[in-house]
Amino acid sequence: MSSSDAYKRQVMQDLAGGNTESIDEESTSQNYQNFDDFAQRSTRDERHQIFSRSFNPNQVPSSQMEPELQKAIAQIKPNERDDVAREFFSHLKKRGIHDRDLEKQLGLSTHHPSRMSADDVSKLAAFVYHNYPDIFHDVLADQPALVKFLSNPVVGAAFGAIAAKWLGHR
Repeated sequence: MSSSDAYKRQVMQDLAGGNTESIDEESTSQNYQNFDDFAQRSTRDERHQIFSRSFNPNQVPSSQMEPELQKAIAQIKPNERDDVAREFFSHLKKRGIHDRDLEKQLGLSTHHPSRMSADDVSKLAAFVYHNYPDIFHDVLADQPALVKFLSNPVVGAAFGAIAAKWLGHR
């Protein structure tokens, strides 16, 4: 069993035993059956709040997050990967950072989201995570499918917070 599986099991045991971190009462008002249910029924603000607390360069260093992003992005559907890239570019453009500049700076094969490889989107996601965590959180809140495939024990805290919601009032 991997350390990630052991960590997730421990988080679930802690939650089942009532050992939870404090979560706003408002955020525990919903009972979610699984991550897909959470992704579909939770509000964008709710997802943003959880992801902001859980995925932060001060808590999860880029050196640990980058391999996780690479694995997760490789597993999401191509159309979801395009959406993630498009969202990153859109947010960055609002900050005056253009897609062609990023293509050169990050060594991407293209600046067109629909033509980007999983490796290109991974590089873009890692860049945003490290340099613009607020944009990273916004994109995760809008595109939660990516979170589903993160497995590193360090990012397990997000799953712990979500699991607390699943257990809700049970």
